[in-house]
Amino acid sequence: MEQESVIEALGLSKLYGDFAAIRDVSFSVPRGQVAAFLGPNGAGKSTTMKLLTGYLAPSAGTARIAGFDVFTQRIQSASRLGYLPENGPLYPEMTPLGLLRFFGSARGLGSGRLKQRIDAVVEQCAILEVLEKSISKLSKGYRQRVGMAQVLLHEPEVLIMDEPTSGLDPNQIREVRKLIRELGRTKTVLLSTHILQEVEPVADRVILIHAGRVVFDGLPAEMAPAGQTMEQAFYALTGNTTTDPEPCTPAAM
Repeated sequence: MEQESVIEALGLSKLYGDFAAIRDVSFSVPRGQVAAFLGPNGAGKSTTMKLLTGYLAPSAGTARIAGFDVFTQRIQSASRLGYLPENGPLYPEMTPLGLLRFFGSARGLGSGRLKQRIDAVVEQCAILEVLEKSISKLSKGYRQRVGMAQVLLHEPEVLIMDEPTSGLDPNQIREVRKLIRELGRTKTVLLSTHILQEVEPVADRVILIHAGRVVFDGLPAEMAPAGQTMEQAFYALTGNTTTDPEPCTPAAM
């Protein structure tokens, strides 16, 4: 039986004059899967993410979240989606508790339900000890956790995360990876990254984009068959023979 697709990119293109940030990008992610959206810097990952979340309008194509068109059924798709952009926006003068209350109210959560959800995401993202500290004084790792808590507040069934471990130290990377694995048990997750070492620890599937086009879509083991490393597969698929991918730190694994 074919699995239901809850994230769909159908022929997405984004043009800026004569420049194509992405062209004819198509893929789907079925319910309950963690997919790594992989590619070198400038490949079109962030553009695709912004199109899938409705942040940008496409030049061509369609994006759907949980069956709802992101552009013509904006409210329905947004209610089912949690989006964590790279360096996600937080209000530095607020505390994490104040931020969660603000976003929960904005999403229409009643007081009882809001308290329940705040308690749940505070535990899930391990931010209790910084709950009433100013966000401006938090480490990047804690700010990333607060961003994740905000994204999870309304219990979305779909999560899209753009470079969630960017700029974190090895211990923080390990914690974020653990959280993503836990979320993948109950959510459908699309995780954008250019770090090859993100793939095998967290992802069921790899979608690789290069120069604005999808060049691979399949299992991690299929991307790097026997006798080939992920790095070698990445080089072969992107034509990159001069730039090394971000190195793996043993403590981050």
